[in-house]
This record gives sequence, structure tokens and C-alpha cells, in this order.
Amino acid sequence: MSHPDADVVTPAAGQPLVLRGGTVLTMDDAHTVLPRADVLVVDGRIAAIGPQLEVPEGTAEIDASGGIVMPGMIDTHRHMWQTAMRGYGADWTLTQYFVWYYLEHGRAFRPEDVHAGNLLSAWDALEAGVTTTVDWSHGLQSVDHAEAAADALIAVPGRFVLAYGNIQAGPWEWTADPAVQSFLRRRQDEGRLGVQLAFDVTGDPAFPEKAAFEVARELGLPVTTHAGVWGATNDEGIRLMHEHGFMAPETVYVHAATLSTDSYHRIAATGGSISVSTESEQSAGQGYPPTWQVRRHGIPVSLSMDTSVWWSSDLFSAMRATLGADRSREHLEAHAEGSTVTQVHLRAEQVVDWATGGGARALGRDDIGSLEPGKRADVVLVKNDHSPVSFPLLNPYGHVAFQAGRGDVHTVLVDGRVVKSAHRLVGADLAAVRRTVDATVEHLRSTMGEETWAQGMNPELPGQDVLDNPYTYTEYKSATTHGARGSVFDTEDVAG
Repeated sequence: MSHPDADVVTPAAGQPLVLRGGTVLTMDDAHTVLPRADVLVVDGRIAAIGPQLEVPEGTAEIDASGGIVMPGMIDTHRHMWQTAMRGYGADWTLTQYFVWYYLEHGRAFRPEDVHAGNLLSAWDALEAGVTTTVDWSHGLQSVDHAEAAADALIAVPGRFVLAYGNIQAGPWEWTADPAVQSFLRRRQDEGRLGVQLAFDVTGDPAFPEKAAFEVARELGLPVTTHAGVWGATNDEGIRLMHEHGFMAPETVYVHAATLSTDSYHRIAATGGSISVSTESEQSAGQGYPPTWQVRRHGIPVSLSMDTSVWWSSDLFSAMRATLGADRSREHLEAHAEGSTVTQVHLRAEQVVDWATGGGARALGRDDIGSLEPGKRADVVLVKNDHSPVSFPLLNPYGHVAFQAGRGDVHTVLVDGRVVKSAHRLVGADLAAVRRTVDATVEHLRSTMGEETWAQGMNPELPGQDVLDNPYTYTEYKSATTHGARGSVFDTEDVAG
């Protein structure tokens, strides 16, 4: 039996690396697909792509045959600090999430708890082939929390953007803090760590968020904001941003699910992009995942996972959910009109682009997001010779979007450095990470008490009426029985 590490490839510093014979999804402007091609990496950059490349002597080799070589994926919105509570809020609504974090228990997180969540989430992202992640870090109650968040990200060999936020105070308050501004100046462009500001605009006519936008402009930092979230942010917030000149190409609007046509026009006209978190939107209630709207307005799209306190933490899930939600709505609208969809608009190729190049464009990074000579070598090999799902490989976009999962990620490179090889993370002390996360969970449970902790994870069920069935020997009630289908399609009783 071979040793479990027998296929692990970890080149020495400065040693070139070539991935041989894979199907290469370049995700360049032409979306070029190269079957049985090689990707050569030298000094952290892609040196060449093509069949049977000549490579420098001593180049390390990875067999990519039968696999897909693609750009590293980019998640533009993830609350990484919450990852130590993975799965805790599986049955929450958005209201329950707000109450738990914003009003009741968010202040219980210490700097070390933010550090633990970020550390776990950073390795989690890399393991799933997400080479760049925006940490939408709105749990930074103090600069000490921010330092802990940043230190965790820097400790992991991925590419990260710290989007500084604080849900316990108004953005006009915490952005005015000299200590916060000093932190932001010091951490800007710190190696693989970028910086943004993360805050929301409520639509208050006084526009108190104006001061925060002015700080962002003074510091030269992009702003990412939860826009179009049912019951929280709205068209008035977009209007205020636009009329005061704070909508810019680098602005990322997260969710943007309950906006009017006018707001989408304003986003499109100012060059901003939308981060779609489909699993979140279709489960929590921010609004229907807006890709069907965004397509109509030509707004750039990236994908994101939001928080694994609820959902999965890989962009394979995001691509799959996004295709499903967009197509489901298209079919539902057609059926309501008595029609049938014969050609779907959103394609697998498009969501793969959103998961890679879409994220790069949202972050203003033209050096990542595609595989082209001269670009940074953020590369993912999807290959699993031990799985029957790995073949046949016919439609590579469809394979990535519908067939593959995080367990099929064989190799991950960030800046040319191998951070996952032969399905195993390189240099990750997961036992140590587990200990830090366990300490955070224990702190939260002991602070809240077992009863409160259990209640938070198991919210009360709403009342539910079961419809009478006319095809059983019970008393027949036509109004309740036949009303159900009409309510789904927003039509009168069509059951006859």
C-alpha cells in the first residue's frame, strides 16, 4: 500500500512547477478551453500554457490528466469570524440571525474568538479551492478584534481582503476612531492582505453613513455594503449613495435582492458589481437571488457564501445553487403564464466565470481570476481518480458547476505556492485550529448557559396547518384543499 503522502508535491522555494495534461479552463476573455494542456508556473506567475510544454530542468510535475485546471475561485463576501459556530444557525431566519448576533450575543465574541473563526474559515476556503476570500468582518468591536482577525488571515497562505466592520456601532462612529483609521492605514496592502470598509446604508434621510463614506474616500478604500436586503436596506440607501457621489466601480453591493429597476440602473451606470449569495438569499429571506434581474441590467456579478453558521462554505455549492435558483424562477414564471421554457438563459459557463473572473473584477484585480501568462499563479486542479464522478469529462463547465465538489479539489496554488496537494492541505495544523475553535465554543456556551445555547440552535417552529385531502375518506373541504396550488402561482383555484 502506498503512503498517503506519496503523491503530495511541494516544490522547494523558487522551483518551477508544471501541471501536465489537464483540461484547462483559462477563463480569459474568450473563455478558451484547452484539452490535454500544461500550465507552467515560474516565480509565482503563470509562465506558459499549452500542450507538451518544454519546461526548465528540475521543474516539479503534477499529473493533471483526467482533471480540470482552472483559476482559483474568489469569494467576495464571507463572515469568516462566525465559522467557529459552523452549522449552529441551520434553521434560522434572517431575523433570528440579526437578533442573535446584533442584539443578544455578538458582544460575547472576544478577539481570540474572532481569530479562531478566521483561522478555521481561511483554511476551509483554501481546502475548497477558494484562493481569495473577502472577510466581511462586521464583528470588530475594537481594534484588538481587528488585529486578531488580520493576524489569523496572515497566518494562512491564502489571499484575503479584510473588510472592516462593526455591527455594534454606527459606521459614522467607528470609522471616526483614530485607532481604527491608524489600523486601516497600517494594514493596507500588507502582502496578501487587502483592506476594505464594510457597512450598510439604512435609507435614513439624514444619511448618517455619509461620514463613513468620506473616511473611505480619504483612505482610498473600497466600500462593500449589504444592499437590497428585505426589511434592512433599500432603494433609499442606493439613492442617497448615488446623489452624494459615493457609488463607484469598486463598490460591491452584497445580495441586492429587493431593489427597484431604478436602483439597478444606478448600480449599472456607476460601474459597481453585485455579490450574489444564493444559498443565503433563498434560505434567509433577503429576497429572491437577483441574478435574473442583474442579467437584464448588465451588472457584473461575483459569488459568495455569506456565513457557514448557516450554509456551506465552498463555491461549488454557490454555483449549483445559483443555477438552480435562476432557472427555477424562469420556469415558475413561464408556468404561471401557461408557457414552457425551452432554452435557459443562465449557463454553467457563466457561473464558473462569476466564481473566478467575476470575483477578480469586483476586487479590481486584473492579475488573478484567469489563467494567462504573466498573471499570478492562483490555480486549482479538480481531479479525483478515486471517484466515479470524475469521468467521463465531457462538458468541463458543467462538470465544475454540477458534478464536482470540494472533495474533488486535488491541488491548490496561491501565488505559485502549493497549499493543497493530493487532496490534503499543506502546512495546516488542524489539530491546533480545532483546539482554538473548541475554546471559542466552550466560551460561548458557558457565557450564554446551556439552555440559551440550545434554544438558539433550535428555534421554535411556527404553527402549520395540514391541508385536507379529498382523495381520502375524510370530510372534504375544497377551499383549503384547492387553495394551495393557487397560492404558489399567485392565481385563482386552478385545480377545478
